[in-house]
Amino acid sequence: MKEKVQRAIDRIRPNLQADGGDVQLIEATDDGLVKVKLLGACHGCPMAHITLKNGIERYLKKEVPGVREVREADSA
Repeated sequence: MKEKVQRAIDRIRPNLQADGGDVQLIEATDDGLVKVKLLGACHGCPMAHITLKNGIERYLKKEVPGVREVREADSA
């Protein structure tokens, strides 16, 4: 699963980088939990939770069967 999640993150990364941010995959478990670290402008941004849930999580759930939740690594 980790490889599929990484490929999906690589596809959405340019959208985050266009706004000065980035995302790093920390962990993807077999039970569907994905942990990421938000970087750059995304780290500490007041809208980061919305980006994480409505952007990254929604996309990963659509693209990678089995993903059930995406969390920030520091808060998990």
